[in-house]
Amino acid sequence: MAILYALVARGSVVLAEFNASSTNASAIARQILEKIPSNSDSHVSYSQDRYIFHVKRTDGLTVLCMADDTAGRRIPFAFLEDIHGRFVKTYGRAVHTALAYAMNDEFSRVLSQQMDYYSNDPNADRINRMRGEMNQVRNVMIENIDRVLERGDRLELLVDKTANMQGNTFRFRKQARRFKNTVWWRNVKLTVALIVLLLIIIYVVLAFVCHGVTLPSCRK
Repeated sequence: MAILYALVARGSVVLAEFNASSTNASAIARQILEKIPSNSDSHVSYSQDRYIFHVKRTDGLTVLCMADDTAGRRIPFAFLEDIHGRFVKTYGRAVHTALAYAMNDEFSRVLSQQMDYYSNDPNADRINRMRGEMNQVRNVMIENIDRVLERGDRLELLVDKTANMQGNTFRFRKQARRFKNTVWWRNVKLTVALIVLLLIIIYVVLAFVCHGVTLPSCRK
């Protein structure tokens, strides 16, 4: 399983988490929450032995996961993006005032399900590839967690510069899809209008022929 642990937190307050491993991922994750800057959005990764902790912090909400180092970065960060969206959509403003583990009973199941999906379902990677190769987190520096946790100074980590590009790509694809649907409906309406017009023309021609010309079929 590629993704083994995940949590959602506000600052250092853990709101929900799920651990599918037998490691001390939970303890290390809390140390990371204490160390990362809380006043700015960030996408960062830390290495620990053969595991990597990936962190996405947006608008004060932190989503973190631990994955095998073989999982790369595209899938873990796609997982974090997905979890962040689901959490905000489900709980809204409550995330800003909720107590520790307030959402754990319900949302830990979501974490478990999505961890399994992004770890084992081939469609997860295919979907992420369809979203665009630009979404790869190329500029996140993976720093050894031992050095990070021993340091008392502010962490100087390379921020994911593709985050804004990713958002722009998603918006562009959404607009393109909407435009495609609009064009399709316009073509459908035009086709229906042409068919109706053709039927009217046929009706008028048949009516003219039947009334203006003596035909055996019209005498009946």
